[in-house]
Amino acid sequence: MAVAVEKKPMRKVAIYGKGGIGKSTTTQNTVAALAEMGKKVMVVGCDPKADSTRLLLGGLAQRSVLDTLREEGEDVELDDIRSGGFCNSLCVESGGPEPGVGCAGRGIITSINMLEQLGAYDEENELDYVFYDVLGDVVCGGFAMPIREGKAEEIYIVCSGEMMAMYAANNICKGILKFAETGVVRLGGLICNSRNVDNEAQMIKKFAEKLGTQMIHFVPRDNDVQRAEINRKTVIEWNPEVKQAGEYRSLARAIDSNKLFVVPKPLTIPELEALLMEYGLFN
Repeated sequence: MAVAVEKKPMRKVAIYGKGGIGKSTTTQNTVAALAEMGKKVMVVGCDPKADSTRLLLGGLAQRSVLDTLREEGEDVELDDIRSGGFCNSLCVESGGPEPGVGCAGRGIITSINMLEQLGAYDEENELDYVFYDVLGDVVCGGFAMPIREGKAEEIYIVCSGEMMAMYAANNICKGILKFAETGVVRLGGLICNSRNVDNEAQMIKKFAEKLGTQMIHFVPRDNDVQRAEINRKTVIEWNPEVKQAGEYRSLARAIDSNKLFVVPKPLTIPELEALLMEYGLFN
């Protein structure tokens, strides 16, 4: 007699971090590694630039949810706003308003609501993960929506040993703390996207410890990331044998097996500056 295998619930992950820190690159390469592992993953790009899925789609510019609604009205189907990417990943771009008009965060609200209405998250889709690649700091209600309304339950913050990247990570932890009081959102860890700062790995490990979390992976700086991007691919698709492909696989495995989800304890500004001083950034 066949034994029913219990389906694990879909994991709802959001990637935050300072603008320009490499969130979209990190997200897409991690998703590629998870997809290579056989996980079914949907990525929802929450950046008005609509570039959160480009590498998974081979460089193709995907029409965003907002653009689709502007052009076709409300009568859209799931395939109109979701495309298949590398290794059966699923890709959605929220998009944004016309330049200079409206709040970019509304694109996130509109697209997530539309995906829900169209059944993108339903059990029959058998998603293992949905990843939200979220723009910048938690500075606007729209950008905070994935954690405010429980759309994302696991948060990973991409940072480096640079002062402003750590400041932004600490600020994001304040947002997580606020929403954790009334919801299920938790911090899963820091992803250090290295900028070759002195004592960077040790500093981020200590920073994570003070926040009550972990550095879930240290991603070394490597020009193969840029080489893959020039070829409009994730590293794993471009050249699965290079060392950096292994780094993203390690990050994906660490996220997949992670069991440490915490309410963070943000540092005060003097505490953050003392940490930077301790590890030599201002020496």
